[in-house]
Formats: sequence, C-alpha cells, structure tokens
Amino acid sequence: MRIDQFLSSSRLIGRRAEAKRACDEGLVFLDGRRAKPGDRVKSGQIVSIRFWDRWVEAEILEIPQGNVSRKRARTLYRLIEEEGKEPA
Repeated sequence: MRIDQFLSSSRLIGRRAEAKRACDEGLVFLDGRRAKPGDRVKSGQIVSIRFWDRWVEAEILEIPQGNVSRKRARTLYRLIEEEGKEPA
C-alpha cells in the first residue's frame, strides 16, 4: 500500500489528497527519510508527520485491505510520540 493511502486509511491525515500534498511538501518521513506519495509501506516501519502545530511519530502495525472503519483505523498504528498542541 502507498504511504498516502495508508495515511488516509489510518486517519493520521484526513484525506488522501492532503496526505499526497504533505508528502510532496516534505512533511512526511518513513523510517527517517523523506517519503514520496508512492512509497510502499510495511508493518514495522516508522512514519513521522510534521503538522503545522505538532509532530507525530507512529509505528505501522498493520496494512489494511479495503475500507477501514474509524474504530479500526486506530489499530493500524501505535503512537510513539506526539509533540506540540493537542488535537481539538
């Protein structure tokens, strides 16, 4: 699965277009290196995202198949670190 797809499926970023834009702008990192929207993800990889008001780092636990419910989306990753303003 592509990183932009994973970010939207896991709801770490709201929409796939936003996830693609974040990758294009250099705000998403995969295992410490800048991620491109088409980079493939695997379980165990670390994804880091720089939002305008916070920094999020998470370990990918599972790659989903098909549609993902909101409740299940939270089980796809494990939050390692979150710095900055708390989400509203």
